[in-house]
Amino acid sequence: MSILHSPFEAQRDPDQPQFELEGWIDSAPFEDLLEMTIESAEAGRARLRMPFLVKHAQGGGVMHGGALTSLADTAVAMAIKSLLPPESFFATTELTMRFLASVKQGEVIAEAVVHGPEGRTFIGEADLINDGVTVATFRSVFKLRRPKGAGDDAQAV
Repeated sequence: MSILHSPFEAQRDPDQPQFELEGWIDSAPFEDLLEMTIESAEAGRARLRMPFLVKHAQGGGVMHGGALTSLADTAVAMAIKSLLPPESFFATTELTMRFLASVKQGEVIAEAVVHGPEGRTFIGEADLINDGVTVATFRSVFKLRRPKGAGDDAQAV
C-alpha cells in the first residue's frame, strides 16, 4: 500500500514527493483507490484480487470495464516488476481486453504472466476470474524506458 504525503485528492505535482511505495512490488495510489490486493508477484507471474464494491459499478449494476481493465493492467505490471530491478521504468503501450461475462458480485482475481523482454518489450497476458469463471482476457505490450544517452528522446518509452 502506498504511503501518501499529500491529500489523496491533491493535484499531482511531479516536483514534490507526494507519495512513496513501501517496496518495489507494491500498490500505487490508483490501485489503493480501487482496493486491489497483490497476492503474489514472482518469476514473471502475478496474482491480484479486487472486491466488487458499489464504487466499481457502472450504470447497469455490473463491474465497470475500466476497473477490470485496470486490474488486468496492474497484474501484468506486477509480473514485469518481478523480473526487473527496482527503479526500472516501463509503461503500457498497447492493450486489448476481451470481456466474456459480467461481474455481478464477489471479487475478481487477475492471474498474469509476461513473456520477454525481447529488446525493450514485454508481452503480458492476464485472465480475470470471478466465482471460478473467466470473465475477461487481457493482452498487452509494455516497453522499458530507453537507456540514458540513447539519443535526444532518452526519456521516451
